[in-house]
Amino acid sequence: MITRENITSKQRSKLKAIASTRQPIGQIGKGGITDNLLKMLSDALEAHEIIKVNVLPTADEDALNLAENVADLLEAIPVAVIGRKAIFYRRSSRENYPHIEV
Repeated sequence: MITRENITSKQRSKLKAIASTRQPIGQIGKGGITDNLLKMLSDALEAHEIIKVNVLPTADEDALNLAENVADLLEAIPVAVIGRKAIFYRRSSRENYPHIEV
C-alpha cells in the first residue's frame, strides 16, 4: 500500500495520468476548508479513490498549502498540484471494489 512517505515518482505519474481524464469534483474558495467540503471530498475519495479539486483565486492560501492541509485532514495523498488544480488519492476501504493499481 502506498503512503505519503513512500510514493514513488512512477506511482505519482500513473495517478496523475488517471486524474488527467477526470473533471474536478469540487472547489475551494474564500470559504476555505469547511466540514462540509471535507465530508464531500472524503465521500468522493471513498467512491473514486482519486479526485481533482479546483482552488479558486479567491482562496485565502495558495493551492499547494491548501492541498497539503486538505490531504492531512482527509488522510489522503496529495498527488500533485498543477496550477490551481489539486489531485488527491486515498485507497477505498470498500471490499469487492476494483481498486486503482499503482
